[in-house]
Amino acid sequence: MTAEKYAVKVENVHKAFGANEVLKGISFTARQGDVLSIIGASGSGKSTLLRCINHLVVPDAGNIYIGNEILRSHKRRDGVAVSSDPRQLDRVRARLGMVFQNFNLWSHRTVLQNVIEGPVHVLGIAKQEATEHALSLLAKVGLSDKPSAYPAQLSGGQQQRVAIARALAMNPDVLLFDEPTSALDPEMVGEVLRVIRALADEGRSMILVTHEMKFAREVSDQAIFMHQGVVEESGDPGTLFERPASQRLRQFLQGT
Repeated sequence: MTAEKYAVKVENVHKAFGANEVLKGISFTARQGDVLSIIGASGSGKSTLLRCINHLVVPDAGNIYIGNEILRSHKRRDGVAVSSDPRQLDRVRARLGMVFQNFNLWSHRTVLQNVIEGPVHVLGIAKQEATEHALSLLAKVGLSDKPSAYPAQLSGGQQQRVAIARALAMNPDVLLFDEPTSALDPEMVGEVLRVIRALADEGRSMILVTHEMKFAREVSDQAIFMHQGVVEESGDPGTLFERPASQRLRQFLQGT
């Protein structure tokens, strides 16, 4: 029997900001082709954990594996954790597509320019080829009529769909979503979730931090419930949402 392939593996990750210990020994494995949802109350450490995966936040201790590579880090003399190999980090980050809460688009560039920036300047893809791919991705997210628009001319839902197209343009091995609908008006949430659901149906490896419980239950292959910096419960979404074992998870689900 062959070993199960993983997209991301997190081993005993700790992270503190001053005296505030945000992550207290997190471990999990996200399998290739699966959607793993991370749920929990605000302040439970979900977004910090997601940012540790691509070293936007460098863990104080523990290991992060992306495919068969380990992202190495060490502590400087002043105690600050930093990545050990910047070249490796750049290479690995190019395989991780990140979609943020607040879009993080370049306001002075058009939609098309936002999407082709990474492929052209990071991957070295010819501009014409990158443009053709970008236009196909904009069609995929329902924005084929917006390549010349600027972010300020778009709704929040449209901006987030551009951000998803931008992440896809790098052809990532794994997509990371940090509460992608939390900054959106309610009527715009559905259009973004439809795009994410379509990506899940394609079999893309994704890690999704979300407050959308119904969506997480429907789209996930695995789910993790975080509480105060630890994994309180994890497993199959059907079991996790329908038959929670811990009192904390039951209380959390009743409040959503």
